[in-house]
Amino acid sequence: MVIILMGVSGAGKTTVGKCLAYNHGWQFIEGDDVHPTENIEKMKQGIALNDKDRKEWLKRLRHRILKLVLDNTSAIIACSALKKAYRHYLLVDEKAVIFVYLKGNYNLILHRIEIRQGHFMKANLLPSQFSALEEPVDVLTVNITKSPAVIANIIAQKLELKSLYQHFFQDNAG
Repeated sequence: MVIILMGVSGAGKTTVGKCLAYNHGWQFIEGDDVHPTENIEKMKQGIALNDKDRKEWLKRLRHRILKLVLDNTSAIIACSALKKAYRHYLLVDEKAVIFVYLKGNYNLILHRIEIRQGHFMKANLLPSQFSALEEPVDVLTVNITKSPAVIANIIAQKLELKSLYQHFFQDNAG
């Protein structure tokens, strides 16, 4: 299973994703790390990406997702996947790929971006993220007002995922 945590920058995709991956012993992939260098440089300069900019990034992500599915490797991917067309392109297997939308209001996300350190995505690009966002209606949607650990637990419960610890205790019971 491949879970793609989607939403605008600052929604908590990376933090929640790392928590989920750790709790379940899955691989974590940071979608930002798959961006071509030119995209990161544009965002560092405060220039919003367009569909043309995102094309190579989405191609790289799709390739990674397809490899995970073919290898039967479970993973969590943090990826904005703002548009329906992007999600459709990344959905290489409807049974193996699941989108989870981390939803939050503009002011909360703006605050998070303003206080985070070391990320290339700056607060001035947030309006372009919300403008490009086509909110999904057919995926698990989780409000981001709770802590990352609580959000990860909500996702795990809704998707009926077993943690590493559940496997350990079940395998060693008796």
